[in-house]
Amino acid sequence: MARDVRSKFQRMTEDPVEKLVLSMAAPAIVSMLVSSIYNMADTFFVGKIGTSATGAVGVVFPVMAVIQAFGFFFGHGSGNYVSRALGRKEHEKAARMAVTGFVLSILAGLLITAVGLIFRKSLIYLLGSTETIYPYAESYLTVILIGAPWMCSSFVLNNQLRFQGNAAYAMVGISAGSILNIALDPLFIFTFRMGIAGAAWATILSQAVSFILLLLGTMRSDNIRMKLSLFTPNLYYLKNMAIGGVPSLCRQGLNSLATVCLNFACHGYGDAAIAAMSVVTRVMMFATSALIGFGQGFQPVCGFNYGAGKYTRVRRAYLFCVASGVVFLLILAVIASILAPSIITLFRDDPEVVRIGSSALRLQCLIFPLNAVVIMSNMLFQTIGKMFRASFLAMSRQGLFFIPLVLLLPAFFKLEGVMFAQPAADLISLLAAIPLTLRLLRELKTDRDPSAPPGTGEDGG
Repeated sequence: MARDVRSKFQRMTEDPVEKLVLSMAAPAIVSMLVSSIYNMADTFFVGKIGTSATGAVGVVFPVMAVIQAFGFFFGHGSGNYVSRALGRKEHEKAARMAVTGFVLSILAGLLITAVGLIFRKSLIYLLGSTETIYPYAESYLTVILIGAPWMCSSFVLNNQLRFQGNAAYAMVGISAGSILNIALDPLFIFTFRMGIAGAAWATILSQAVSFILLLLGTMRSDNIRMKLSLFTPNLYYLKNMAIGGVPSLCRQGLNSLATVCLNFACHGYGDAAIAAMSVVTRVMMFATSALIGFGQGFQPVCGFNYGAGKYTRVRRAYLFCVASGVVFLLILAVIASILAPSIITLFRDDPEVVRIGSSALRLQCLIFPLNAVVIMSNMLFQTIGKMFRASFLAMSRQGLFFIPLVLLLPAFFKLEGVMFAQPAADLISLLAAIPLTLRLLRELKTDRDPSAPPGTGEDGG
């Protein structure tokens, strides 16, 4: 075990960063793509039920985003700290943080289940449901809430495994559950005649399988074991978890609020508008997922080397990821723009849904490649413990800028204003990210003096 730890430290701090990022990113990209495919599979199979059912998936999506928000808060909060602690060779602190994040995520999931089930009727209308969408949304949401505890903790285990440099274990757990979900969707929805509730049962059962496999993954190789005796919810660990996790909580929480605002903005244009924007949201999430997977390969490399004081390696890895990400997203944007009507038709062949969805998808593709700068910068700030700057960037794209735009633009441009909101928010976020990132890159031009005491990077700045 000790030899494995030393070998990993040497590899993470001495191997070429481009090779390291690619090796870490490959399984993360697979995990993200498979997860996104299963998200789209839900939309695809539910779309066969009807337009209102497709709209229900969009209405319930904010609740799933909240579950993810808490999962990412505890997962990124503990994982970012773990990678830096391992870079400083503080193995016991890393283990205590990992277990603390895991246990707290289960408790948060239980709280979401209880609150959600008690207030689900009011919640569904609050999320922007119409009367025709409501019955589908209630069936879907009730089941999803049951699985919140293990869905939340699965995100934690997945991220902790990645930040330890063992993305392959995370890939197996996430991918197996996602593939199972895709197989169960048609079986439950059509064969067992469970309708939209079948899609929800397929989701939470598949997530349970992922949870079990990820938990088993923590018991393999040099991974940190989930020993309850290491649970340490004191101020030190909670503070450092917040530094690494608040940006994710802000991002995912505002994603949830943004979807609610989007649903309300579409409300006056009927179920077709809500369904169309729901499909576009899922498609863009799929396109972004590969970049996020690439960034997840960057994060453990960033954390280890920042903790070890090798700042020039952090800078080099970041620039490599941004350049690669822009090129990759440009290719995807061109393909999506050309095939927009065909892509939307895959999920719902309602002519009005296709018309609205195609226009919105093409507009989002205009700025889409430049999102690589915002996303990678956010990951950089978050991984090295710059909480406030990371939180700002995390909130900017689908929160600080998107929410006001999606509420204001329709008053002047009607439905076209809804479509313009996301690309406009993306452009403003890019302009905000550039000066913040350039300042940090200047600070990372030289390594820390080996004779200086190890910095923690947990300054929250």
